[in-house]
Amino acid sequence: MPTQTEIELQAAAFRRLQKHLMEDRTDVQNIDMMNLAGFCRNCLSRWYQEAAAEKGIEMTKDESRELFYGMTMAEWKANFQTDASEDQQNAFKKAFAENVEKG
Repeated sequence: MPTQTEIELQAAAFRRLQKHLMEDRTDVQNIDMMNLAGFCRNCLSRWYQEAAAEKGIEMTKDESRELFYGMTMAEWKANFQTDASEDQQNAFKKAFAENVEKG
């Protein structure tokens, strides 16, 4: 069982990762993250939702995304998302099947 200090350090590291993805590197597309790393911002928001559920807190996918992104998904897409190439889309299908559907 992690100590309170370990939990606080883990939370701080998560917040820094979130800031990095949401403020420092908005140029990095979710599809590229998924294709290269097997997870993306949407995965992180889903994990947030799953953690809430484990604590008995009801949270919709849209609510968890807004909490993680700091804005609605529509706002994120309008401000930062670019069109994906056919190659990116094909790689995403494979990465999604390997990392999300089997999960």
